[in-house]
Amino acid sequence: MMMKRKWIILTMLFVIPAMSLTVSCAKKPVATVPSAAEIAAEEAAAEEAVRQAELEKQREIESQKQLEAERLAAERAEQLKAEAIERDMMMAMNRFLNENVSFEFDNFTLDYQAQELLKQKAVWLRDNPDANVVIEGHCDERGTNAYNLSLGERRAESAKMFLVNLGISDTRLTTISYGEEKPVDMGRDEESWAKNRRAAFVLE
Repeated sequence: MMMKRKWIILTMLFVIPAMSLTVSCAKKPVATVPSAAEIAAEEAAAEEAVRQAELEKQREIESQKQLEAERLAAERAEQLKAEAIERDMMMAMNRFLNENVSFEFDNFTLDYQAQELLKQKAVWLRDNPDANVVIEGHCDERGTNAYNLSLGERRAESAKMFLVNLGISDTRLTTISYGEEKPVDMGRDEESWAKNRRAAFVLE
């Protein structure tokens, strides 16, 4: 009886571990080899991901180039605008300085043309409030020096008062007479004399 019990115990000691080992082996997954189609699909997906990343990078580069081009274009436009403004300002100043107010012989009255020119000069003076101006009175060579100095002063004062009446401060306007001393045309005919009968403008 004791011998039989020993055999039963020994049998159980060998059988139970064997059964456990069998169950454990049954639970292990069976390794599968991917098919050619699956491998091809994975490779295609990887290539597509790389292609999309390259496209995105290219789009970003193109976007940066576009932004840079727009920035440069905006800077150039601003530069051209500033140059145009500066050019217009220079042209306006040159007109102010180079266009003289003309007078009839032995006269300091401002005719219509002279008044219109002074109105334009008043606009420039308002646009350039820091500018101070010397108004020069000039005459042609006829008449005595003393008389022409007096006439030149009246011409300069006439132009000054017209500008003051247009709202330009008289503190910005100084007058001086040169009489016949500084002709712009050395001729001795009416055309030359007409050019010399003038009020000229100089910046201080």
